[in-house]
Amino acid sequence: MSRLLLRALLAVLLCCVWISPMASAAGFERLSALEEQGFLIGAEARMLDSGEVLGEMAPDRELSPASVSKLYMAAAALDRWGPQHRFTTRLVTPGQLTDDGVVSGDLIFMGDGDPALVSEDLWRLVQQLRQQGVTRIDGELKINQWRYGPVQCITTDRCEARRRGTNAYSALLSVAGVDYGSWCLAVRPGPSLGKPARVASCSSGVLLTRLDNQVQTARADGRTQLDAERFTDGQGDRMVLEGTIAMGDGPRYVYRASSDPAEQTASTLASLLEQAGITVTGGARVVRTQPSPASTELAAVQGKPLQELLQRTLNYSNNFMADVLALDLVGTPRATLPQAGDALEAFARTIPGHGPLTLESGSGLTTGNRTTARGVTALLEHMYQRPALFPSFIAGLQSPANGAMRFLRRGSDTFQEHVMLKTGTLNQPFSVRATGGYFRTQGGRWGVFSVMVNGTASTPYLAWRQVLEPLADDLETMILSH
Repeated sequence: MSRLLLRALLAVLLCCVWISPMASAAGFERLSALEEQGFLIGAEARMLDSGEVLGEMAPDRELSPASVSKLYMAAAALDRWGPQHRFTTRLVTPGQLTDDGVVSGDLIFMGDGDPALVSEDLWRLVQQLRQQGVTRIDGELKINQWRYGPVQCITTDRCEARRRGTNAYSALLSVAGVDYGSWCLAVRPGPSLGKPARVASCSSGVLLTRLDNQVQTARADGRTQLDAERFTDGQGDRMVLEGTIAMGDGPRYVYRASSDPAEQTASTLASLLEQAGITVTGGARVVRTQPSPASTELAAVQGKPLQELLQRTLNYSNNFMADVLALDLVGTPRATLPQAGDALEAFARTIPGHGPLTLESGSGLTTGNRTTARGVTALLEHMYQRPALFPSFIAGLQSPANGAMRFLRRGSDTFQEHVMLKTGTLNQPFSVRATGGYFRTQGGRWGVFSVMVNGTASTPYLAWRQVLEPLADDLETMILSH
């Protein structure tokens, strides 16, 4: 080999060694700066028509996707039931309805796993009883959570919510849940300055929990500031409200996860029956018994179509809705979140080129969920290739320009108007900022992208702007160049 040829080969090798760190961040040059702070990144962006990869960074690295996990749940639900599926909630009895309006037997609430069942739906059920002339239930009101509930918690937030609630996102799970597993209180100013605020239940007007009301009425030009916690003891749930509400303000609504969604449904339905003048002689309780096929249906209400449920679940990243829908996918009674994760993983195995995946829940509330950027883009491509499902799937994603989450309003007009995405956020036990979605190029071509940024115990707090701003710039370059 000549000396000249040897020098040329050495130059090529040195060049390859020198550029390899940059090659790993090809297409995501700005985003890659987070690696210098110790964050782990997996990213991929590619065109759907040609398969051309526009950018990638460790696309096969398994990372926590946080709420991007909800994309798997949405796709699996559409695949199982289709966009127009509705869940049906029923009131049944093993007894009979007599001519004088008495139900001779228990009144049993049969939940179907509708994640958006609200108090208004319970009121519709009660009105159907009234329309049939029902005035008394000679038996118990039973809330049946045979299919699943209470569901064992697998995250710190949900385990803590069994005795204390400081938010709504960690609501516990049941097939018989209502109002997203959370208590809602409507707070209004008192009659005069310095007086306690007026507080009522959002669902029935009648307080359904014990209340410690420490909210004072402030001047009209004063500040409204409300703090709320839910505590649970041997007597049930107790809401503690503190702060001030200005004269002329309100109503202000406060949501806190209940300690038991099925018990919450029992209290709410019992209150609505009482307000409608229907007496229940035997009280109310929660049961877990297999329903009798011989029961008589007295009332039924259908929920919203699945495509509307998914839009709400994804737009607002509702953990209660996501995990209830994932549990609905389990075909056997006494469903658990790990079983729901298994059902989602089974669906993902049908996706060409997906690769490794671990899902412990449909919500992504746990960092135990793991996937890759290449896996997420494979999922997105798979749904794009299903024309009967794709419109309902992408409708749940947000456009940064006008989506429900205002923190997405960053970057140029190109990023704002050419991208549809889902985000995922966790702060404990380490920071997670993840996103995945679709983009349209200047020429009208479709592409997919996924970015997951995970911190470690030693990395600093990660704000969304630190991810969104460089990502917006990197995607803008890809969009404008194609």
